[in-house]
Amino acid sequence: MPFTPETLSAAVLAAAALAAIAIIARAALAAWNGWLDLKRAELARPAESGTAQALGMIDLSDLRERLRKLEAIAAGVDI
Repeated sequence: MPFTPETLSAAVLAAAALAAIAIIARAALAAWNGWLDLKRAELARPAESGTAQALGMIDLSDLRERLRKLEAIAAGVDI
């Protein structure tokens, strides 16, 4: 069965589309692996104790302030 120009061009187009999909999938996989490596590095890196402790104290202070406001609301006091 001889190839006609239409079937040959369809085969070339299908092969090009398959190659493009393979290239895009490979790039996406490389990007995903890079992102996972970044997250692994972030988890492996020890937190800076001074900065982490200061942020924790700020969060604790914010929580205490919110608790005071909620208690005032529950008691019916205007803030």
